[in-house]
Amino acid sequence: MNASEPIHPGEHLAEIIEELGITQYRLAKTIDVPQIRIHDIVHCRRSITADTALRIGRALGMTPDYWLNLQRMYDLDIARAKTDLSAIKPLVEASV
Repeated sequence: MNASEPIHPGEHLAEIIEELGITQYRLAKTIDVPQIRIHDIVHCRRSITADTALRIGRALGMTPDYWLNLQRMYDLDIARAKTDLSAIKPLVEASV
């Protein structure tokens, strides 16, 4: 993977559960979601929603904000790479 490519939150989740020595199945059962949800997140095919962030945060002793911020940063990075803003003229000058 190129260092400039956005990192999906699922990659972080995969690393954390591996370090903790737990399976995707165990995490899914613990947080009461279908196993496919965790599988799809870990394989970068699904976003982390607020509900899932709450559940994962509780199970792993982390804040849901951590997971939602990772998802937000990923989504913005993808949008920046795909969106051409050159035709949009600012209505207000940005303050520095």
